[in-house]
Amino acid sequence: MINRQTIFKWALAIMLILVSYLVFSKPSYPTGIPNLDKIGHLGSFFILSYLTYLAFKPKWYVLAVILAGYAVFIEVVQSQLSYRSASFADFIADMVGISLFYFTHWLYCRYFKTAKLTEPDIQ
Repeated sequence: MINRQTIFKWALAIMLILVSYLVFSKPSYPTGIPNLDKIGHLGSFFILSYLTYLAFKPKWYVLAVILAGYAVFIEVVQSQLSYRSASFADFIADMVGISLFYFTHWLYCRYFKTAKLTEPDIQ
């Protein structure tokens, strides 16, 4: 039987493949917008954090360390590719994406816990 967590594990695997393809392949798109790749890193790691959280519900520090390791791996591989370059700023953008996920998750949980969203009593 396929449950919700299994679906998120598959989505995470597909996202990892997609991100890996994008960061390791030769860019075939125009790079006219400054820092667009930083936004891509931030967004990718936000989504990776979200999917990892939904798939495994790890402690925040476990998720951060694992995805930080993946971010370092990406930059090391890119430093070895002639058509790519490693960047500490990309790593920082990755970490900001993870942090942004946890900040928005915290806000979401805080809102719903505080609001105690229930249907009003009709008298």
